[in-house]
Amino acid sequence: MADADYRNITRWLVEQLRAGQSAPALLHSMSERGWARDAAMELIAKAMGERSGAAGASPMPATVVAQPSGHPPVASTAANAPVMPGPLLDGAPMFLDAGDRKVPVLVTLPEPRIVLFGDFLSKNECDRLVEVARPRMQRSLTTDLKTGSDKLDVVRTSRGMFFGRGENPLVTTIEARIARLLAWPIEKGEGLQVLHYRPGDRYEPHYDYFDPSGEASPALLARGGQRVATLLMYLREPERGGETIFPHLGLRFAAKRGSALFFSYDRPHPSTKTLHGGEPVIAGEKWVATKWLREGVFE
Repeated sequence: MADADYRNITRWLVEQLRAGQSAPALLHSMSERGWARDAAMELIAKAMGERSGAAGASPMPATVVAQPSGHPPVASTAANAPVMPGPLLDGAPMFLDAGDRKVPVLVTLPEPRIVLFGDFLSKNECDRLVEVARPRMQRSLTTDLKTGSDKLDVVRTSRGMFFGRGENPLVTTIEARIARLLAWPIEKGEGLQVLHYRPGDRYEPHYDYFDPSGEASPALLARGGQRVATLLMYLREPERGGETIFPHLGLRFAAKRGSALFFSYDRPHPSTKTLHGGEPVIAGEKWVATKWLREGVFE
């Protein structure tokens, strides 16, 4: 490809992203028109990087009426549908390319959007995360939506810690894998949180988004907008108990080491059916890592 063509296509992709088109929609459109997946993803990733300075871009996509001549058209999205992170599952693939590894797709649910991935993390990566996080573990806190401060709460009895984004090579590798798999920029993710559940520890059912009516919500949302998706990675599995549950859906997911559970919520409302929790650990210990994704750049 000539340099001029490369620049023109990248510029066009940046314009579409700013107009509200999602990365998965762009990838699907380019793939349909003969682009190799890796080449298309590389161009989209570059365009997303160039666009990252425009953090104020609208999260609501516009319907594309016409496209510049010589460029692949973008698949239209429903008016007023939010741009969301998530894997591209067109064609029901059994594996997805996460950059440095092929990730098996084990379970999918369209509404709400839930995807269970197998072997997202290697055994060595799981063990290393636990090893690095262990010395920094403290009693897990919840966010007080009245004050915006963290507080102890009986609904959450685990111990936890946060890594800064890109804090070490291991975290950097995992964050890049998440960004590739879910087509969402690294800078729109919070720092990786590691949690440790011992026998009897649990997390009562809750939603991950911030309640818009909370007094502290404006301050929380100012750091990157609303949370729109969660990726829960299982680092160590207990002997019994510790399942992730979705009470409104009657779903239970076992904490299988190396697997990862993704779910998204396009609005901060119970109608998303993303109420979820962690069942008490009965025997053994459970370690998990959580990545929350925001609609804007998280700072």
